[in-house]
Amino acid sequence: MFESKRNRHAAANSATREPDPSKLRNDQALLLVAASEGDSNMLYAVGFFVPDPFIFFQHKNIKFAVMSDLEIDRAKKQAQVDRVLSLSQYQKKLRKLGKSPIVLIDILDLLFRERGIRSLIVPANFSALFADQLRAKGYSVQIKRDPFWPERETKDRLEVKQITESLRVARLGLEAGIRTLKRTKAKRDGYLYLNGARLTSEMLKTAVNTTIMAQGWLPSHTIISSGNQCVDPHHEGSGPVKANTSIIFDIFPRSQQNGYFGDLSRTVVRGRASDKLKEIYATVQAGQQIGFADIRDGVNGKEVHQKILDLFEARGFHTGKIKGRMQGFFHGTGHGLGLDIHEPPRIAPVDATLRAGHVVTVEPGLYYLGVGGVRLEDVVLVTPQGNRNLTDCPQFLEI
Repeated sequence: MFESKRNRHAAANSATREPDPSKLRNDQALLLVAASEGDSNMLYAVGFFVPDPFIFFQHKNIKFAVMSDLEIDRAKKQAQVDRVLSLSQYQKKLRKLGKSPIVLIDILDLLFRERGIRSLIVPANFSALFADQLRAKGYSVQIKRDPFWPERETKDRLEVKQITESLRVARLGLEAGIRTLKRTKAKRDGYLYLNGARLTSEMLKTAVNTTIMAQGWLPSHTIISSGNQCVDPHHEGSGPVKANTSIIFDIFPRSQQNGYFGDLSRTVVRGRASDKLKEIYATVQAGQQIGFADIRDGVNGKEVHQKILDLFEARGFHTGKIKGRMQGFFHGTGHGLGLDIHEPPRIAPVDATLRAGHVVTVEPGLYYLGVGGVRLEDVVLVTPQGNRNLTDCPQFLEI
């Protein structure tokens, strides 16, 4: 269904006129120095988690990882590279040459001199100190803008499967939160109570997050906000939760095995939703349907986003500052999803051409003080003819 990663990589580099790793000169190499646990470009390069920074370089289409004694055996089994080199062996070589103390620039210099490398291409977040040290040694250092690995934007079958698994876990987390909500009772003060105590966002997050962790995924900054908190879309939610008001669940677990994220949002009400909130909910659903209908290979994400905004305006839901606060629909319709929770491409007020193989969220929302907020988020795979929804989770408002 999809062209090979190698072909997509070449096409992407040709379009941006940036160096193609398959066409670098013999004295050129790609270089990363980072911990794959915290750097998605490094994780993509090596395919396994390492908590401390290490060296990766690609020269003549050969991928190298330089690992400490602590990690080298695991790297030889798990790293998706061609050669694993021993950091301690290079330190030993340098000691024999009289180097002391031995620092990273010495290791890099020896690695590159052995292979005739004089020109390096590094990512935008590469250490300025290391770049200066390399230049002082006579190396050319070129900063490559993101995406450092252009092929990351399009997902192959395995990556789609991994994202789909993370979406499955997100749904399990949501269902745990919904089960907790169903056990609550509303009292005369307007708040929800669970086992005699006021229900809080923190209690709901505990139910969601423990379910996610039990599956081997990692929750991070799960959003469960309610009422006016919803008007700040990234408010994580805190404190007691009232009956008959909007509750936004935004759940984005990450696999601890492969690093791929899921992303799922649903809005519910425990009790009865107001007529206005029901109208907002139906309007957001209609906006999401525009995304499902229009997202396909070759479409400009900016046009999809504007079409949803136009629908909201036509239905009387305006976006802008109201009483000094942004209200309405004031975030993007969607974003790429993969090893980062937010990655290219965007479906927002910026030009971005969607391509087959992109995996993007579709998450319009409307937010108004005194009424609450609604956000619905599914994840789709862009195809030549349209898109395929990877999210298997119903939508419902009242519970």
